[in-house]
Amino acid sequence: MSQNSTDQFFKNNVLGHPAGLFVLFFTEMWERFSFYGMRSLLILFFTASIADGGWGWVRENASSLFGSYVGLVYLSTMLGGYFADKVIGFRWAIVIGATLMTLGHASMAVESETSIYLGLVLLVFGNGFFKPNMTSIISEMYKDRPEKKDGAYTLFYMGVNAGAFFGILLCGYLGEKVGWSYGFGLAGIFMFFGTLQFWLSQNIFGDIGLKPNKESKALKEASDTDKRNPFHAWQLVVIAISVTLGLFWIINAPASKISGGEIDVFRFLGPNGNSIAILTALSLFILLLMYRLTQYSKITREKLIAVTFFAFLTIFFWAIFEQSPNSLTIFASDYTNRILVGNWSMIFLIVNSLITILPLVIITWVLYLMFKQTFKDYAVANVILSTSFVIIWGIAIWMLVKDYYTAGVLSLSDGTLEILKIAKVTTPLTEVPATWFSTLNSLFIISLAPLFSKWWESKYNPTANIKYGIGMLLLGLGMACVAIGASGIEPGAKTASVSMIWLILVYLFHTMGELCISPVGLSYVSKLVPARMIAFMFGVWYLAVAIGMKGAGIFGENIDKVANEHGLSYFFWVLTIISVIMALLSIIMSPVIKKLMHGVR
Repeated sequence: MSQNSTDQFFKNNVLGHPAGLFVLFFTEMWERFSFYGMRSLLILFFTASIADGGWGWVRENASSLFGSYVGLVYLSTMLGGYFADKVIGFRWAIVIGATLMTLGHASMAVESETSIYLGLVLLVFGNGFFKPNMTSIISEMYKDRPEKKDGAYTLFYMGVNAGAFFGILLCGYLGEKVGWSYGFGLAGIFMFFGTLQFWLSQNIFGDIGLKPNKESKALKEASDTDKRNPFHAWQLVVIAISVTLGLFWIINAPASKISGGEIDVFRFLGPNGNSIAILTALSLFILLLMYRLTQYSKITREKLIAVTFFAFLTIFFWAIFEQSPNSLTIFASDYTNRILVGNWSMIFLIVNSLITILPLVIITWVLYLMFKQTFKDYAVANVILSTSFVIIWGIAIWMLVKDYYTAGVLSLSDGTLEILKIAKVTTPLTEVPATWFSTLNSLFIISLAPLFSKWWESKYNPTANIKYGIGMLLLGLGMACVAIGASGIEPGAKTASVSMIWLILVYLFHTMGELCISPVGLSYVSKLVPARMIAFMFGVWYLAVAIGMKGAGIFGENIDKVANEHGLSYFFWVLTIISVIMALLSIIMSPVIKKLMHGVR
C-alpha cells in the first residue's frame, strides 16, 4: 500500500488508532472467547469421573492430548498462512476459519466420543486459517506507521484477552456448575457472532486482505527489493519429511498413551520411537532453516536471524506459561483451598462481581466509541455486535445472581428474589471454580495493557532483548510464588489446602511477563520480515509457539511423577530456574541482536 492508502485508515480514529483495528479487536475477542472458553474445560472434562459427566482419564493422558491439540492449533497456522497469502486472501481465510471453529464447538457440545474428536479436528484447522491472518491485516494497515505498531498490537492483545476472560469465566462456569455441553456450546455461539460481524464490516479494510490476483502479486514483487528464493525440489522433500514426522509424532504421542500402546506409529523404531521421530524432524528443519538464511541478502538474513532468536525464546515462554490450563489448573482443583466461608465468601462475591462488571463496562465503552465512527456505514454488523454484548451481559448477571443465591446471600421468597440483610446470614459459603483463576490472566491484561502500550510508545521503550528478559524474569517470579506455596505439600500427596493468594500472584506476574513478550513478539515479526514473507513468517512464528504448547503438555504429563518422587514444589522450582536462565540469555545477547535488527525497535 502507498502512504496515502495507509493514511486513510487513520481518518476515523478510535483511541488514536484506525476504526478497522477495533473491528479486528472484536472479531478476535469472540474467537478467543470460544477458544479459551473451551480450552479451560478440556483437562477438567477429560479427568472428571464418568459419574460427573467426564471421561475419567488419568492426568498424564489428558495433558498429552491437550498438548498435542494446542500444538496442532498453532502448527496449522502455517497452512492457513500459506493459503491466505497465495490463494484466497486474508479475509476469506478468516471467514473459513471462523466457520470451521463454529462447527467444531457445536460438535463438542454433543459430547460423544466421536463428536469430541471431530470437534477438536475442526478447531485445529479453523484456528489455522483464522489466527495468522488477523495479525497480517494489522501489519498491512500499519505498514507506513511502524511507530504505532507496538501500541496497536498491545491494544489488539487487550481484545484477545477480553475474549479469553469472558470465555473462561462464563464457559468455565457453565461447564463446571451446569454441564460440560453448555460450556462447549456457548463457545460456538459467540464464534458465530464474530464471523458475522467480521464479514459485514470487511469493507473498512479497503483493499487489504482481498484474494490475490496477478496485479496485486506483481505490485508486491515490485515493492520488494530483496531477491526471491523459491524452494527447490530437494528442499520441498526435506520439508515434507520433517512435517510428516512432526505431525505423526504430535498425534501419536497422546494416541499411544491413551490406547495403552496399541496404537503406536513409531513402534518399529523401538521403545524410543517417538523421541527419534521428533528429533529427526527438528534436525531436518533446523538444517534447512540455516541453509535458507544463507540465501538472502545480508540485512534481510540478519533480521531473520533476530526473529529466529526471539522464536527460540518464545518456545520456552509458552512451554512454561501454558501451565495455566494444565498443571496450574490441577493445582487449583486439587491442592488449593477454594472454599470460602463467612466474610471471605462475601468479599469474593463482591470482588468477583466487580471484576466481571467493570471489564464489561470498559469493553462496552470501546464498543460505543467504535459505533460512533462506524455505525453509519456498518449498521447491521454493529447491531449484531451489540446483540452479542446484550447476551453476554445477561449471562454474566445471571451467573453473579446465582452465586449470591448459592452462597445464601440471596433467597427466594414468594417467588421474588430478595436480598437478605448480611446480619441475618450466618455462614455464607462459596466454592471458587477451578477455572476462575485462569480468568485472572485476562483480567490483568485488560487492566495493564493500556499502561504497557504507553510504555512501548514512550522514550523509555526498552530494546527487544530487554523486554524478553523482563518477561522471562517475571515468568520465573510467578513460578517461584507457586513453588513457595506448594513447599508444605508432601511427596505423593493427592490433595492439599494451599492459600489462593499464591495462584493470584502467579497470574499477576505471568500476565506482566506476557505483555512484555507475546504482543511485542508479533510486532517484531511484522517489522523485521519482508512484506511478501509476512504471512509465512507469522506461520513460522506460530510453529515456535506450537512447539512451546506441546512442551507445556509434556511438562504437564510429568507433574504426577515429579510430585510423587520430589513433591510439587520441586516441579515448579524447575520451571522457575528454566525461566531465569532464558531471561539471562536474552539480556546477555542484547548487543548482538540489536546489531542484527539494524535499527528496528
